[in-house]
Amino acid sequence: MKALLLVGVINGFLAVALGAFGAHGLEGRLTEKQLETWEKAVNYQMFHTSAILATGILMLKVQATSITWAGWMFVLGIVLFSGSLYLYSTTGVRTLAMITPFGGVSFLVGWVLLGTAILKHL
Repeated sequence: MKALLLVGVINGFLAVALGAFGAHGLEGRLTEKQLETWEKAVNYQMFHTSAILATGILMLKVQATSITWAGWMFVLGIVLFSGSLYLYSTTGVRTLAMITPFGGVSFLVGWVLLGTAILKHL
C-alpha cells in the first residue's frame, strides 16, 4: 500500500515534469505529430497516476489482492504505454510503438480488477 502510494506520487511528479519538458524543451525539436504522441504519453501517465493513488488509498479500507494487482497493473501500463510513446516520439523507432498496446492492455486489466474488487468488497 505504502509502496504503491509512493510510486503514484513519483509518477505524478514525473508526469508534470515530462509534460513541461515536452511543452518547453521539445518544442521546435520534434514534429507536431511527435509532440502529440509525447502529450498522449503524459496524459495517460497522469490519468493512471490518479488511478494508482486512488487504488493505494482504497487499500487502506479494503485488503484485497485484486486491488493490489490493479494498482500494479496501472504502474506496468504506465511503463509500457507511456514509456514506449516517450521513446517513440523522441527516437522515431517504430518498433517501440509495438510495445504500446501491451501497456494499454495492462491499463484495461487494472480497471477490470479494480471494478471487480469494488463490486465484491464495497
